Amino acid sequence: MNNTVILIPSHLRATRLPNKPLLLINNKPMIVHCWQRAIDSKIGEVYVATADEEIAKVIKDVGGKSILTSKEHKTGSDRIFEAIEKNFSKKPDNIINLQGDMPNIDPSAIKLLDKFMNNNSYQIATLATELNSIKDLENKNIVKIETKEEMQINNFDNALDFFRLKNINKDNFYYHHVGIYGYQYETLKKFISLKRSDNEINRSLEQMRAMDNDISISVGLTNSYPLGVDTIEDLEEIRNIMKNG
Repeated sequence: MNNTVILIPSHLRATRLPNKPLLLINNKPMIVHCWQRAIDSKIGEVYVATADEEIAKVIKDVGGKSILTSKEHKTGSDRIFEAIEKNFSKKPDNIINLQGDMPNIDPSAIKLLDKFMNNNSYQIATLATELNSIKDLENKNIVKIETKEEMQINNFDNALDFFRLKNINKDNFYYHHVGIYGYQYETLKKFISLKRSDNEINRSLEQMRAMDNDISISVGLTNSYPLGVDTIEDLEEIRNIMKNG
C-alpha cells in the first residue's frame, strides 16, 4: 500500500517578498493554493510545516493540517524533517517536499513524482519542465537543471547539476527546475545531517548539498510549468495567469 505524505514548508521571513505565503491570489493566500493543489493530487496526507502561527491559522481555516516547527531552519528539507520526527511515529515510505510558492502547479506533476517513487529505486527525486526561451537561461531567478541526455516527458534521468547562471556546455541539455522533491525517510535523515556545502550556500540551492555529497537526484520531465513566486513581478504575473482560475 502506498504510504506517501506531502509536506509544504512555509515561513514568513522571505527577504525579497515579505509575508509571501499569505499574499492573496484570487482572494486566497498563496499557501492555500499550494495546499489545495497537493490535496487535489489525492496521493496521501498533506501537511503545511511552518514556523508561523499565522500560516497555521489560514490552513486550519480551510480544513487543512499544519505542523509548527522551529523558526531557525535554513532550508525546507530541515523544516520537513523536524515535522516528520515530531508527528510520525511510523515513518512514511515516501516524503514529498512541495514548495509553498508554486500556486499553479498541476496536481498531475505531483502524481508523476509519486508514481516514480513507488516504482523505482532512488535517493532523491524531483521534476523539471522545458525552458520557455533562451532568456530563461539568463534569468538568475529561474533554477535550471543540467542533464547528459535529452529528457522525454514522464521519463526520469540523473541530474548533473543545478544552477542559476553558468557557462553552457552545448553537449548537454538544460531544463527549468520545478520546486518539488521526493525522498525516502533514511535519505532525508542523512541529507539533513550533512553540513551545508559551499555550492549550496553560494547558489542558495539546498539540492547542492546532496549533489556535493554523492547523493543522486533523479529528475523527471513534466508538462506542468508552475511559476515560482519570488518577486513582486512574479506575484503580479501569477495573479494574471490565475485570475480566471
